Amino acid sequence: MDLVKTGAFLKELRKEKNITQEQLAEEMGVSRRTVSRWETGSNMPDMDILIDISDFYEVDLREILDGERKSEQMEKEIKDTVLKVAEYENEGKKRSAVVVIVYSVLGILALLANLIMSMVEMPDTFLTGFLKGMTLGAAIIAMILGIIYATGTLTKWYSFKKRLFKNRED
Repeated sequence: MDLVKTGAFLKELRKEKNITQEQLAEEMGVSRRTVSRWETGSNMPDMDILIDISDFYEVDLREILDGERKSEQMEKEIKDTVLKVAEYENEGKKRSAVVVIVYSVLGILALLANLIMSMVEMPDTFLTGFLKGMTLGAAIIAMILGIIYATGTLTKWYSFKKRLFKNRED
């Protein structure tokens, strides 16, 4: 424990409360000189007085002992973490949206190609039948893949497979 840091924190708390060392001394039942020693770090209050100080300033006892506010620092760290997670999720959603759009466009193009081939008078040959079937199949596959990707089913399958093979290794 850093007594000087703790003392500086006690001084900061007192100033935030806008009271003098003498007023705090009266509140805690000690001399003004004792409060001065606490704030310079040359002496520490007894545990029962520390608890009273904690209640008086409405701060956690650990904050006093550490000489800093944990809640503000923790709130900033938590906020930074939440922002990073949100940014990461947004990037993932953007990638997913792009993949779904690509699958959808491919499916639509394949359907349009199939529709055009059906509307144009083409002789019924093996090649035209194969192209019609291939474009229809490509459209269906693209739509199914888009749905699987959009719903996250692919990720769930991958996670399941990963767990399954991990369990087999153990």
